[in-house]
Amino acid sequence: MTLELINVSKRVGVEQHIYPTDLKLEPGGINILLGTTLSGKTTLMQMMAGLDPLTTGSLQFNGQDVTKTPVQKRNVSMVYQQFINYPNFNVFENIASPLRVAGVAEDEIKRRVGEMAELMKLSPMLNRRPTELSGGQQQRTAMARALVKDADLVLLDEPLANLDFKLREELRDELPRLFADRNCVVVYATTEPVEALLFGGHTATLHEGCVTQFGPTGEVYRNPKDLISAEVFSEPPINHANVIKAGQTITLENGVSWTAEGIATGLADGAYILGLRPHHVMPQQSGKQPVEVSGEVLVTELSGSESVIHFTVGDRTWVSQSHGIHPVEVGAHETLHADVSEAFYFDGSGNRITG
Repeated sequence: MTLELINVSKRVGVEQHIYPTDLKLEPGGINILLGTTLSGKTTLMQMMAGLDPLTTGSLQFNGQDVTKTPVQKRNVSMVYQQFINYPNFNVFENIASPLRVAGVAEDEIKRRVGEMAELMKLSPMLNRRPTELSGGQQQRTAMARALVKDADLVLLDEPLANLDFKLREELRDELPRLFADRNCVVVYATTEPVEALLFGGHTATLHEGCVTQFGPTGEVYRNPKDLISAEVFSEPPINHANVIKAGQTITLENGVSWTAEGIATGLADGAYILGLRPHHVMPQQSGKQPVEVSGEVLVTELSGSESVIHFTVGDRTWVSQSHGIHPVEVGAHETLHADVSEAFYFDGSGNRITG
C-alpha cells in the first residue's frame, strides 16, 4: 500500500501555497511532515485526503490515480489539532460512528471501541458526552474515532499538541507500535523535531510550501542537505555564522579561529556558512575539537535535566544546550566551548558541502 504524490502543487490566486512536490509514502512506519506553523503541512495533508484540490500533479494510491476521487469514496481518517466530536453522542458512540457507517457487526464494534478506549485512557468515560470532558479527553476521543476505523490513509495533524505532558509522552511511545503491523499509510504533522526523532519512520522537512528534504528520519537529521533543512530539523535553533577559510585556518566572523579538520580540510579557500547544533556548544570544555566562543548571556532556561543558554557571538545569537544545571547570569560575559568537529559547512546558497 503506497501513496505517491507526483508533481503536486497548490496555488490560491497569485500565492503559491505548495510548490511542486514528489513524495512516496509507504506503510510500516510513520511518515512525518516537519515544519513551522504555515509551512504547508496542513494544506499538503488536505490535498492527500482529497479535501483540497490540486493545482497541478496527481495522487496515486496503490498505483491507481485517485486525484479526482471524492473524499467520501476514499478510506481516509484525519485528526486535527483542534478536536472535532459529535456533541449529541457519548464517547462510545463517537468512537463507534465510523464503524456503524461501515456496517461492522455489533460485537466487533464493542471489541474495537473497547481496545481503542483502553489505549486512549477513555474506558471510564464511555458514557459521557463531549461537553462533560476536558479538552484533552475530547482530543483523545477524536483520535480514537480516527484510529478505530482501520483506514487506508491516516492523517494526524499535530494531534498531541493539546494533550497533557504525561499522556502525550505515553502516546508518542504507543503510536509507532500501533501502526507497525497495520497495512495503512500514516502521515503525522508536527512542529517539533524531537517528536519526529521519537517516531522515527521517514521525515519530510517543509519550509514555506517547499519539501526541502525527505528520507529516513535519522538520516535527514544527521545529514541535512541544506541550511533550511538543518534549521527546520533543530530545536533549539541551529547556530550558524559566516566563516572564512584561508589555508588550513578557519576564522569565525567574530575573529575566533581554529585549524581545519575532517571535511573542512578539503574546502577551497573562501567564504562559507558554518552550522552547529546547540548540543555541540557546551558550558564546559568537551568534544573532539572544542573552540572557545565568548559573548553576553541574553537568556537562560534551566530545567531539572538540562540548561539552555542564549548568548551573543558577534552580531548573532547562539544557543547552548547541555545536560545538567549550569547557572549563569543574564548580562554576564561567558565563555562556552563549540565542538567544531561536529559542524556542518554550507556554501553561499545554503547548500551543504559533503566532500
